[in-house]
Order: sequence, then structure tokens, then C-alpha cells
Amino acid sequence: MTAPSAGGVPPSAAPPGFAYGLTLPGGPGSAGVARAVVRSVLRAHGLDRHAPPAQLAVTELIATAVRLGPGEDVHLFLRHREGALRLLLWDQHPRHRDPGDEGRCVERRRRSLWLLAAVVDDWGGKWGTVEARPPHRGTKSWVVLPR
Repeated sequence: MTAPSAGGVPPSAAPPGFAYGLTLPGGPGSAGVARAVVRSVLRAHGLDRHAPPAQLAVTELIATAVRLGPGEDVHLFLRHREGALRLLLWDQHPRHRDPGDEGRCVERRRRSLWLLAAVVDDWGGKWGTVEARPPHRGTKSWVVLPR
């Protein structure tokens, strides 16, 4: 018999990967909801070790999205595949028409994610942001935390 992991899921019963998605309102309370969901999902899959950096990552991503697009829904995706935890936050902040404004906005987003960058780097992970592809609008910010 295999002993359960800290999260209560025997290692042999854990699926090889998972994917979850959640839409949250663009307000400050959404960060707390996202942290709780991430913690619960990771615990259910025996990945408790990833909870602290993943919770910090979603907090930072949501806080930045809410500052840039208050009141706009954000979409959180959490996936575990190929030994890595992947987080994606899609916000609705529209692209600026003026290239100068767009550049300043991108730089402001990157500067506001300094804590995220430090934690992801400490875990040997990667992160970044990309513009959503049409017909969608907004920005997709992603984090990969290796196992």
C-alpha cells in the first residue's frame, strides 16, 4: 500500500497533469479567493510544496491587473503538466493606441511585478507577459514553476 502524500493523495493515484480555470471580478478581494483556490488545488494533487510561490504569484498578478484595469474580470488558469506548475492570468486591460503610452504601460506592469520576478527566479522558473491575440484584448501574464 502506498502512503498518502502530505496533501492526502497517494502518489500512484495522482493524475499526470491537471488544468483548472476560474474567472474572477477585477477587485482587490479576488486575490484572496485566488490564493485559496490555488492552495486547495495544489493540496488536492499532493503539490503542497508549490503553494507558497504559486499563491504569491497569483496575488501579484491579480493586484497588477486590478490596478491597470479596475472592475474588469480576470481569468486565472492553473495547470500542472510535464513536471511544472503553470499559472496564466488574462486581464482585460486594453492596448494603448499610442506607442509611447503602450511602452510606458508595459514598463509599469513589469516594474509592479518585481516581487513575482524575484520569487520565480528563486524557484528556477520563468515568467512573462504577452498581448492577447485578437479577437481577444488585454494581457496574458504567465508563470512556470518547475517541480
